[in-house]
Amino acid sequence: MQLTHTHDNHANENVQGWLKTGLLLGLGLYFVYNIVSGNLTNYINVRFAWLSYVAAVLLLLIGGYSAYHMLRHHSGGEHHHEHAQMSWGTLLVIAIPLVLGTLIPSRPLGVEAIDGNVSFTSAATTTTTTFTINPQDRNVLDWLRVFNATEDYNEINGQPADVIGFVYVEPTFGEDQFMVARFTISCCVADASAIGLPTYWEDMETLEQGQWVRVQGTMQVGEFRDDTLPILQATSVEIVEQPEHPYLYP
Repeated sequence: MQLTHTHDNHANENVQGWLKTGLLLGLGLYFVYNIVSGNLTNYINVRFAWLSYVAAVLLLLIGGYSAYHMLRHHSGGEHHHEHAQMSWGTLLVIAIPLVLGTLIPSRPLGVEAIDGNVSFTSAATTTTTTFTINPQDRNVLDWLRVFNATEDYNEINGQPADVIGFVYVEPTFGEDQFMVARFTISCCVADASAIGLPTYWEDMETLEQGQWVRVQGTMQVGEFRDDTLPILQATSVEIVEQPEHPYLYP
């Protein structure tokens, strides 16, 4: 009876060992795939990409060692039970992100992820370089920083703008109004926030919710959803492809 119990324990350890090895190598390869394919920026701020490189190397090294150990055990070189094993619960927790990441296509956040809370009157703390950026080179986040730091919006009147974002419209918006929207992330998509630049465009019927557009025009103070603030008076709205890096980073 004791021999049978010991044999069952060894068989269970063997299955757990190979499963752990497969998960470690799988996660390592998943990180490598996201790095090589460029999908990594769908999940994290590019400033922290190096952490994923480190994680990929460590996972592959640990998984490789685990495979080496399992093969030695299988060939009778050393006893597998001398090494710590992961519980089935731990293995399941590790497996879930790998399975979800493999089955669910990687894509950046878009208009469908907005829950109605889009910032257009304030943004992250303004940096000293924001005002030195040529107005035509400012992105949506740069403009909101300028709005947040400007005491008199009339100072912005007439400044040219050239921004890229996706179309966001709510029923509360005025006729011919929409937002050129983007998502910002500080660390990863878990802290993503939607921001938008109020825009006026006479041909709104030509635009669809969520379309990526390049909008050119000038700033002019006006009314937007009961607030007085600069509105981008569009002179040109061009449908474009989603940028390679769709997020903006505070």
